[in-house]
Amino acid sequence: MRPIIKTTFLITLLLMVSSSVFASGNSNKWRIEVSEGAKSNGLILFRLTPKDSESINVTVHINDGLRENRVAKEIKNAFKSQLPKGSYHVERDDGEDVLVKKRGKTSNFKLELISSNVKAVRINIDKE
Repeated sequence: MRPIIKTTFLITLLLMVSSSVFASGNSNKWRIEVSEGAKSNGLILFRLTPKDSESINVTVHINDGLRENRVAKEIKNAFKSQLPKGSYHVERDDGEDVLVKKRGKTSNFKLELISSNVKAVRINIDKE
């Protein structure tokens, strides 16, 4: 009986983690929440995928010692400079959050965190 309980618990835990980390589907607006400051230099890689279109990778360079608000500012700046002009609106909200919204007739899109090697910085992505 004990192995069944452990297996059930692990499956439940994995489902909870996967649903919170990997938001699925498309939306017209996404929120990137930044927690904690950077304890190393590194890169954060996002992927924005418009419905029925090719993905766009957004690379963010982060320097050691940046606090969460500055990390969010670097993310905002990277999105603004690497996304097609006029298709998306990118802004900071509450200092440590970044909002990415479609503009006009741009398709809804999916936003994913692909990787990060920046120590201590936690990223959470949610549909708005």
